[in-house]
Amino acid sequence: MNSSAGLGMVRRLLLLVTLMLAGIQPARADDIAAAGRGVVRIVTIAVVGDEVVGFGHGSGFAVAPNRVVTNAHVVELAARYPDNVVIGVVPSEGQKSFQGRLIAFDPDRDLALIEFSGVRLPPLTLFTGPLQEGEPMVALGYPGNVDLATAQSAAAYITPQSPVRSQGNFAGRRTLIGTSVLLHTASIARGNSGGPLLDRCGRVLGVNSAITRAEEGDSSFGFAIAGSELTAFLREAQQDIATVNVECVSIEERLAQDRSAAEQAAEERAARERAEAERTAAARAEAIAQARAQNEAARENYMAAAALLLVLGALAVGGAGLLLSRGRSREALWVAIGGVVLMLGAVALFFSRPSFDESTIEAIPEPAESTAAAAIVAGRMLCTLVPERSRVTVSSTNDVPLEVTAEGCVNGRTQYAEANGSWERILVPSEEQTVSVLTFDAATRTYTNTRYLLSAEQMSRARELRSQVELKQCSADQDARAQLATRQQAIRAALPELFNEKLVYRCDPAIATAE
Repeated sequence: MNSSAGLGMVRRLLLLVTLMLAGIQPARADDIAAAGRGVVRIVTIAVVGDEVVGFGHGSGFAVAPNRVVTNAHVVELAARYPDNVVIGVVPSEGQKSFQGRLIAFDPDRDLALIEFSGVRLPPLTLFTGPLQEGEPMVALGYPGNVDLATAQSAAAYITPQSPVRSQGNFAGRRTLIGTSVLLHTASIARGNSGGPLLDRCGRVLGVNSAITRAEEGDSSFGFAIAGSELTAFLREAQQDIATVNVECVSIEERLAQDRSAAEQAAEERAARERAEAERTAAARAEAIAQARAQNEAARENYMAAAALLLVLGALAVGGAGLLLSRGRSREALWVAIGGVVLMLGAVALFFSRPSFDESTIEAIPEPAESTAAAAIVAGRMLCTLVPERSRVTVSSTNDVPLEVTAEGCVNGRTQYAEANGSWERILVPSEEQTVSVLTFDAATRTYTNTRYLLSAEQMSRARELRSQVELKQCSADQDARAQLATRQQAIRAALPELFNEKLVYRCDPAIATAE
């Protein structure tokens, strides 16, 4: 074999190994990319007359569809000179940038709130649970050194593009000029100011604000204003923000737990089936034993009766002979005939004794288990989150009131379609970048909300498919529900392979309260 052929074989083997390794890599939902759709670039332009005399930029993130948070030092000139400094908000998606106005400014916490109009952004969620040192963290934003290396013109700063991500770890809490901050090792630069520091599920932990100077080979650390400071600032600004304190579970962990639960359920189902088969076999064996005993008793009765008839017949024949010897021939004839009949009856009875065939024996079935749980649950229920079966990233975990009719009408207004023994509805909102697959399993009283956090392009496609769904209200028409199920399958096929969130609830009958 020559060297070129050998090299070619090695390359093919390496390619094969690469493909095999690629095939076994776990798929994942990119929660950071989903959060990045709510991250913006903040641009400040100072103008005197018709001349631009100053330009600056930083990062920010949405806390409401039309409001973003950033650092106070990013928009300090706008706060100082509101008539001469324009604030621009540049989303990470789309084709346009928008003018914003400063509505809250706190230089002590180094936080600011900006309002704008013309587009709705997906707000980020704040994580309020505990942090462990060494926990992975991700910074999103628009670092200036990247812009300097890649920007072709000033227009690049107001052109929507995805934020840059960098990963590091939590290094502890500190106080910086009287403000609680998080110390971390994610690489950030000056343009990251105002951008979010996230956990691996895409929840906000803090607001990046400053970096340490790396001199003579010193390691660089970032400072992010703590979530508690952000909460206080927004409360004073009368601005709500979504919060969650559920521990982050990766999609791989959630899927692995689901597989484990499915395997356990399959094992339990197999065990129930084995136990049922054993019960059926035991019941059949007992039925066969009882039938055999009854058959043997009946055969013995038949044979005893045949023997009795045979004896009586023989006695009758003998009696006929005695009568004949005494000259009573007429009587002897009738007695003899009776004896023969009795003997023939004995033979017939003997051969007609019941036989036994166990293949015809069936076990008497045990009473079936109650099917009440499998029936469609009607009436009002209150559904409570089951954390060990859920993956929560950005959604509220409050209880969900639910009322389901026998026709799949939920809460009196939304029609669900039959899907694999459950009721299902796919919701595609007009003003949010989230698609929810809602499922209610009546047999187990389980309500599931599987959420997909999508890009603007993906949402546009989902809304296009949603427009083809004609059933807008509850209906008892089975054909209409069947059409709904078919149309929803088209929406489901357009969704990513993996979800971002899966909220699983256990539903129990709601307790009636006195009016």
